[in-house]
Amino acid sequence: MPRGDGRLSHDLDPQRPGPQDACGVFGVWAPGEEVANLTYFGLYALQHRGQEAAGIAVSDGSGVVVYKDLGLVAQVFDEPTLASLRGHLAIGHARYSTTGASNWENAQPTIRSTTSGTTIALAHNGNLVNTAELEKEVAERGLIADGSTNDTSLVTMLLAGRPDLSVEAAALEVLPQLRGAFSFVFMDESTLYAARDPHGVRPLVLGRLERGWVVASETAALDIVGASVVREVEPGELIAIDENGLRSTRFAAPEPKGCLFEYVYIARPDATIAGRNVHAARVQIGRQLAKEHPVEADLVIPVPESGTPAAIGYAEASGITYGAGLMKNPYVGRTFIQPSQTLRQLGIRLKLNPLRENVRGKRLVVVDDSIVRGNTQRAIVRMLREAGALEVHVRISSPPVSWPCFYGIDFATRAELLANGLDNDGIRRSIGADTLGYVSLTGLIAATEQPKTRLCRACFDGEYPIELPAGNLIGKHVLEGVGRRVANSAPEAPHINGSSVATPGGVTANRP
Repeated sequence: MPRGDGRLSHDLDPQRPGPQDACGVFGVWAPGEEVANLTYFGLYALQHRGQEAAGIAVSDGSGVVVYKDLGLVAQVFDEPTLASLRGHLAIGHARYSTTGASNWENAQPTIRSTTSGTTIALAHNGNLVNTAELEKEVAERGLIADGSTNDTSLVTMLLAGRPDLSVEAAALEVLPQLRGAFSFVFMDESTLYAARDPHGVRPLVLGRLERGWVVASETAALDIVGASVVREVEPGELIAIDENGLRSTRFAAPEPKGCLFEYVYIARPDATIAGRNVHAARVQIGRQLAKEHPVEADLVIPVPESGTPAAIGYAEASGITYGAGLMKNPYVGRTFIQPSQTLRQLGIRLKLNPLRENVRGKRLVVVDDSIVRGNTQRAIVRMLREAGALEVHVRISSPPVSWPCFYGIDFATRAELLANGLDNDGIRRSIGADTLGYVSLTGLIAATEQPKTRLCRACFDGEYPIELPAGNLIGKHVLEGVGRRVANSAPEAPHINGSSVATPGGVTANRP
């Protein structure tokens, strides 16, 4: 079976990727159930949040085993592999990298053993901003690195570096030291843990099975495994689940700042965040777009799939007919073939193609979720004009993305963001549209039904709720700079069949 190359197939030109998703995490404690299979299906439901790598850790009470590899969930796992992962609790991860390169060593869950023999596996959605500080503490404690270069591994090492404490007590020491966005699921041999940063930037929900508990990034993952939604994991909360039931501890005072971009693009439309259905929010954004940016047109079409709910709302509020104008290839999930220059010039056509009979001779309103660099919209506008569209009016269901995200979404750098260097008319000319309208930040916030004060809006307004470090001590490759490796780092562990166990020294060893 071919393995993933760490590139999303819609990135036809790897030098010009669009916004990339956050990661997806899943955890289950359910004695008597096939927990690896439940985790597999949970990750399948969260695949949209990360397509670079996938992994599952399981425990049968006597040891923790991790199986992970580059690729989609269905490419990494098959039935024989899942059948070998037996136990009563498990965690899983679908990765898009925000700190650390896209390689096997950085795939999650991470795994580490303490000198007292306890094994910890951890999966992370989000991104920490004090990674350099954490690496310094790891070095000062004399902990041996395992070849990975991500913030998640540092947290796992710090948890395992307190062998005189229980995992729960160690977490209550480590979690308050972390700055940035994190929704963690982690485990030892007997207990499932979940924790969310004090700002609750990334979503994390708790669900109930008939014979156990589930924690996941989105409610849709609970639905797919037959779990009922109990509540969200609260910002600043640590949950532990074992044979004695569920217990909750506060490690920090909550200061909610949920990610506004989850409502625009990241979360599944069938997810619920802070009590608000995402599909309903996106339809309302479309209604608001029609109110703020009306236009005379014949047809409203979405850029599938993320533009669809807003296009429905725009059509409903404007009275303009809603229809299909772009056909998405449902099998473009990932390609292992590197595109030639000719295919790069064809660009978006590998993913989308116009329905010529529907758009020919029409004045179109094209609804999309966001503009980052503008490459996709430029190609779509050109494609629709070539198919015979008379006018192309672009409507965007988010404000201009003018600032990079440091909390778990891998946008372009600020210099590459189209809205950073151009005004609205400049962007319109750049993408070739007849008119261009963005929903206002006020309108977007209103659609979420959340107070402005409870939302992180940094990518739109530059107001970062979590202080960022000075200098260059931040970024995707902060741990990969020359001279920044810990002097006593262990050599990279070779990769065999994706499976690993933790040895008492903390270094990852391969499992044949």
